[in-house]
Parts: sequence; C-alpha cells; structure tokens
Amino acid sequence: MVDKALQQEIDQLHAGICHCLAEPTRIAILYALSEGKKNVRELMEELDIGRATASRHLKVLRDRSMVIGARDGVSIYYTLADARVIEALDLLRDVLARILAQRKALVEALE
Repeated sequence: MVDKALQQEIDQLHAGICHCLAEPTRIAILYALSEGKKNVRELMEELDIGRATASRHLKVLRDRSMVIGARDGVSIYYTLADARVIEALDLLRDVLARILAQRKALVEALE
C-alpha cells in the first residue's frame, strides 16, 4: 500500500506529464525526435516554428524529463528521454480514432 502523501506526489507528477503532452507543438516535437536527434534549427525547419517557440516547448519537455539535450560543439541536440512516450502517444491516437468512429456512427444514425 502506497502512503497517501507519496500517492499524491505520484499523481501530481503524472498530471505534470499529461499537462506537458497537452500541447500540439510539444507532441509534434516528440514525434520529430522519434526519428532521431535534432537541434533547435532542425526542429524549427521541420515543424515550421520560430526559435522562441521551439526553445519554450523544449524547455517544458526538458523540465518534465521527456527529452534530453546534449551539446555537440555549438549546438545542442535533443533526443527522447524514453522512446516509450511515442507508444503512449500512439495509444492515445488509437483511443481518439475510436472516439471519432463512434461519433461518426452517431452522426450517420441521425441522418
């Protein structure tokens, strides 16, 4: 049995990760990094976002331990801290697809 205070801390950390994932640009960054390490410039070009936007979202992802930055010369290259985050995102997309299919069926039933 987990102590109540410890359970609350775990729940808070879990909510922090979910909050981190609740932003489309951060999800796009994670999917981009699933293809391999990238620096800010590469992410800017691939996702068509500005430097400030990329940096702000990478900071959130770093703070939640979702990505790791490693310096290589003058550039910092980012990688996923745990590739399983992509499995989690894919699972959520499957849930979304099922929800959308159910809604479609409801709409069709009303027509």
